[in-house]
Order: sequence, then C-alpha cells, then structure tokens
Amino acid sequence: MDRLNVLSSHIGAPEVHPFRLTSGDVEQDRAMSKIKALADEVGINLSGARVRRTSSRFCLAVEHGDYNGTELFGVGTDRFIWLAYKPRSDNKVNIASVNFKHDGKLTFTLGQSPTLNEEISHSWARFPYGADNVLKAAGYNLTKGFDAVLYGNIPGGGMSRSASLSINMILTMFEVNSITPKNLDSNGKSYEIVELAQKVETDYIGSPSGYLDQIMIYYAKAGLGTHFIPATKEIRYVPLGCDPKDFSIGALDTGTDRPGLEKSTYKIRKDECDLISSVLAKRFPGVKTVADLTPSQYETAMKEFSGKYPGPCQRMRYIFEAKGRFSTLLAAWKAGDIKTVGSVFREDGHGLRDIYKISGPELESMCDIVRTVPGVLGERMLGGGDKGASGCIIEAGSEQHVLAAVSSGYPRSRPEMANKWAVHFVKVCDGVAVLDGLL
Repeated sequence: MDRLNVLSSHIGAPEVHPFRLTSGDVEQDRAMSKIKALADEVGINLSGARVRRTSSRFCLAVEHGDYNGTELFGVGTDRFIWLAYKPRSDNKVNIASVNFKHDGKLTFTLGQSPTLNEEISHSWARFPYGADNVLKAAGYNLTKGFDAVLYGNIPGGGMSRSASLSINMILTMFEVNSITPKNLDSNGKSYEIVELAQKVETDYIGSPSGYLDQIMIYYAKAGLGTHFIPATKEIRYVPLGCDPKDFSIGALDTGTDRPGLEKSTYKIRKDECDLISSVLAKRFPGVKTVADLTPSQYETAMKEFSGKYPGPCQRMRYIFEAKGRFSTLLAAWKAGDIKTVGSVFREDGHGLRDIYKISGPELESMCDIVRTVPGVLGERMLGGGDKGASGCIIEAGSEQHVLAAVSSGYPRSRPEMANKWAVHFVKVCDGVAVLDGLL
C-alpha cells in the first residue's frame, strides 16, 4: 500500500490510509469530522466551540543543542494537534481524545489534578493533568474549566507532539481564564509559555526535556525560519532566500514506538552533557555549557578530559562541531542555497549517529534508503533519538522517488514494520492558530 502523506495518531498507533495527496483544508475538515463524532459519542457539546491548532516542528540545527547552550534554528510544520474547546461556568474540565477513544472522557477539577502515578504516566491524561499542575505551581488560580475534544496527526517521535499538546493545553487554560502571559513581545508572544510547557514534561512527567521543541512550535511563522539565541532568549525570523516550492521537507515515520525521554538514550546523553559541562565550568571561568567553549578551550578540554570522560567528551565533540556548522546552514537558508542546507543537515546526522550516538537502527535504515535517491539533499534522525522519525530535505519533484525507495526498501530492511511506516511531506506553517466557525 502506498503511504505518501499518511497520517499518524497522536501518541498512539498510526492510522493507515490509502495513497492520497491532501491539502491542509481537507485534513482540517477530516479532523473536525472526527472531533464532532467523538463529542457526540461522549456527550460533550461543542456547538460554537473554538479550535486551537498547534503544529509539529522540524529542527534544522542544532538537534540536542538546547540543553547544551547552542543557538537553534527550525520551522513549524503542518502536522497538527487540534483542540476544540468551549468554556464552562465552573472549574471542571471534560476532555476526550479521538486518538484514544477507548479511554472515554477525562474529567477533573482545576487545581486538583492528581499527582503522577504509573497509570497516568502511560496515558495521554498526563498532559492536561500536567498543564493544570504546572500552572497551579506557578501561582495561577484557574477558576474556569472547559469541555474539549482533541485530535492529532503528528507523526510518531521526532516532530514534538508532546510539546505541541502541552502548549495547546496551557494556552487554552490561559484564554478560558482570561489570563495574559507575562512579558509579551511585539508579536504577542511570551517566553513564559515555553517555560511552562517545558515544565509539564520536566516537573510533572519527569522527562528531561529541553526547550527546542517548545520554541520551534510556539514561535513558528509560515514561510520563515525561527532562530533562537539562548544568551538573550531572542527570537529572530529568517526569510528563505528561494521559492519554497523549490524543495520539500520529508518526515519518515519508522513506525516504531519511542518511550518517554525519561526512559530513553536521551536521558543518558543529557546526563553525560551535564557532567562534562560541570567539569568544563571548573576548568574554564565563564564556561557554563559546551556551547561556551572557544576553539582553544575545546582543544584543551579534549586533551585533558578524553581519557577520564571518553563518552561525555564525544558528546562535547558533536555539539562543538555542529555549532561550528550552524552559521553555514543559516547563511545558506538566507541565500536560498538548499543544497548547502541539506549538506549540513546530513553532516549533523552523521554526528548524531557516530559521535553523539543517539540514533537507532530503524532511523538509520530510513536514512540509508533515502540517501540513495537522486534529489535527496540531506537526511538524518529527528528528535530525541532511539525510535520515531527521520527527516530529509529534497529537491522539488523527488517526492515520488523517495516514496518508491522507502516503499521498496524499508519493509525489506525492517519487515516487522512493514505495515506501520509512513512518509509525510510537510509545509512550513504558523505554530499556533485559533480558529472560529469550524464547529
């Protein structure tokens, strides 16, 4: 079966659809149809409800740089979570997920969400509970609840569905309670949302999440790259120097299920980076993270610490080298030199695989397959690592060739995933939108 533009469920098993190239409007209509059907089934009245739509993301550089202090660059992509919501007059929340219909309706009182336990940790309920818990801890008194149904089509692992849902929940709770986030910028954005969404994962769920995902979704703008400078928390929007139709971004869903970051190689790598950062801070005044190292300090650190800390020093090497490639990628994006963007993307992938050692066999099978296709400019794993999705940057017109190669090669390479994989070609889009008149 062809699987171009197939949709995957949000934090659940993928839905399998026949071959089709669908527009954003068609996908949104399908999402609304699913939401309406479940609302009727569980007894939630969504007549006149608003819809908050939050995107996925595609990191161009530096993957795993957020918790190492590097600058970041990426885009929002048009795989979404739609949350249809209607305010209530009391402090109750009734919410259901199309992707987990068998769970029925989740009901809780704001400010009284349960603490995390084993059952919740394996449920999508950890996100609405986590948002409520984090806002309460931040001192927000939520008195108005809402009725809601959500649906997501973000591919599994690598495109940040958990961050998308966390942002969606927090923004919805703020709006329903007429709360304005702190320190809004000229675009009406507040970095507080990034921090609160990150805390849903770090403080409530116990996942060692960085902030790359939250930034690339929350601040994303259609047609623009998002450049984050950690020293000042500054966001710069970078226009693309060519016609967006000249290339495509592909997400290659391996069909694998990745555990939470707290159960993955991600946590091990973050611990290694935290360790080497603490060593560097003692050795070099003013250095707090790997990204702070000068070239001479890096050379000294590799000589002095590689023997005692071989693994952490290899993680340091990847970050230092990827940081060095960052300006090349950014300049290429501005100039519309997509071949160079793809080349740097590929080189980063080799570093993630061989030096940072956070990829996985299925992710690399996808990369190996598409690397052979004419028109593929770069490919690598995406996101937290181990499982999930890889990504590719390709010349326009090569989409069907990529699909054909994956259709043929991936099931032979990974027969256990023969009916689970998917290929998505995505567009750069706004990270957050509020839509009226859909229900």
